[in-house]
Amino acid sequence: MAVWALGLNHNTAPLDLRGRFAFAIDQMGPSLTTLRNSFAGDSEVAILSTCNRTEIYGAGTHNQLQQTLAWLAQSGGVPMDALQGHTYELSESEAARHAFRVASGLDSMVLGEPQILGQMKDAVRAASEAGALGTTLNQLFQRTFAVAKEVRSSTEIGAHSISMAAAAVRLAGQLFEDLAETRVLFVGAGEMVELCATHFAAKHPKSLAIANRTLERGEKLALQFGGEVMRLSDLPQRLHAFDIVVSCTASTLPLIGLGAVERALRQRKHRPMFMVDLAVPRDIEPEVKSLEDVYLYTVDDLSEVVQTGQANRQAAVAQAEAIIDVGVQNFAQWLEQRSHVPLIQQLNAQTEAWRNAELARARKLLAKGDDVDAVLEAMSRGLTQKMLHGAMAELHASDLQAREQARHAIEHFFLRSKP
Repeated sequence: MAVWALGLNHNTAPLDLRGRFAFAIDQMGPSLTTLRNSFAGDSEVAILSTCNRTEIYGAGTHNQLQQTLAWLAQSGGVPMDALQGHTYELSESEAARHAFRVASGLDSMVLGEPQILGQMKDAVRAASEAGALGTTLNQLFQRTFAVAKEVRSSTEIGAHSISMAAAAVRLAGQLFEDLAETRVLFVGAGEMVELCATHFAAKHPKSLAIANRTLERGEKLALQFGGEVMRLSDLPQRLHAFDIVVSCTASTLPLIGLGAVERALRQRKHRPMFMVDLAVPRDIEPEVKSLEDVYLYTVDDLSEVVQTGQANRQAAVAQAEAIIDVGVQNFAQWLEQRSHVPLIQQLNAQTEAWRNAELARARKLLAKGDDVDAVLEAMSRGLTQKMLHGAMAELHASDLQAREQARHAIEHFFLRSKP
């Protein structure tokens, strides 16, 4: 059984390229189906898609990394050769090691950040619901979650972690003297927006609003933080009223354009606006960053801020890697054992056929009235002859080397002394 992983992340690909390969969790089913259909034979797949990475994990009778790359390139409308320069390809134990490191927060922009584990669990749940998981990937991910849990409970890898949300608040605090005097707008109502709203609400801003495509979800979040809810369609007319805008939706196209921000600035008489675009693909047109009174940050722009405190956590990395090493060895051993399953099944089927044949023969003899002891003797002799026939044939082979190899194998399997 082969296991592989193909991906691109914040270290290998720029933001706009990553945006072409973003898969919404609620639309994962069709993507998983088309991916599996592109493979030869029956394969298992899972897709992990976050603002910092898109990764495909696969398992099957043989490695299909090239087919995986071809499918991903086609899904993003990027030439295969151009995409390959921004991806990483991993197989067998190294694919497992990568999954373990990602879930443990060792491969994140923020060392030790906890969100990725939940995102990976969501990806696995989506793959399971789509019928795309099998024994091998299920085993890989269950071991992944167990390793990540041990890393987080046994090390200080997550200590002093600065999340994207905390980084956004820190940067906003550098622009505005008192965040309690600001008006904050959140575009979207997903997990990242909820996290950001939690951090900003702790600063007690003058007002807080949620703009979301679905009002019900927006109302729930607004109620949680004592804010108001508004429709996305009202965004262009109301944008000028907010000092801080944080956006993170699953939209495939920008929701806030250059023109809308220019109009908002004129109405604000060029009072500065702080904008954070945490979406991949982008929610805010990149040209907005060129405006003089706008301070726009993307997930990649926040990287330097979130690295603060890295040195305090590096001491825990070696300990975490040791835990991961053990997990990789155990998975490799399990995977190697799985490769023997077809042979074991064949052996069981063959011995069962021999047993049934001898039982049927014995029952016929007993029905005829033959002596029970004689029937049992014949049955046991028939079984042993069938089991030893292949070994005896090898011992009588004409080739000297074959006979010698057979002798060692027979001694090992049949003549080992009891412990």
